[in-house]
Amino acid sequence: MRFFLQKTLLLLFLLAPNVYASQLTSNLPAYSQRYDETRNPNADGRSALKLAKETGRKVLIEVGGDWCRWCHVLDKFIKDHPAVEKRLHETFVLLKVNISDENDNAEFMSAFPPAQGYPHMYVTDSSGNILHSQDTAEFRENKQYSERLFMVFFDRWQNKNE
Repeated sequence: MRFFLQKTLLLLFLLAPNVYASQLTSNLPAYSQRYDETRNPNADGRSALKLAKETGRKVLIEVGGDWCRWCHVLDKFIKDHPAVEKRLHETFVLLKVNISDENDNAEFMSAFPPAQGYPHMYVTDSSGNILHSQDTAEFRENKQYSERLFMVFFDRWQNKNE
């Protein structure tokens, strides 16, 4: 019986991050979940800024699209690394903005420095001031995304009473 209890507790401990991550992402606003060419990034941005103020976080604007191979690689990496996903959503309100031939969101993007590639990230404070432009290639080590480099990034931008 004791062996069974130990195995059960170990299994629960190992699964806990995945359960937390799935609960976390199921409560995200639609603008945080996927690129959508039909969404209005100005309206979504206002909502993201409001949520950031209410929760004491910054906003991470991730631009890309469903056409973008590295955007899919990044999404999979985040989902496969619960610690990264947890820290991402603790540190930032995520706003995904579609950039595609169908909708380049040029008006919205005109306020930002040019992206060097996709996906690309911009950090803003909860008032919308642009603090940083981040090429996601800088999160890669040995041709793949690095949990360590993401954690360094989150440490840098973790709100300290903004």
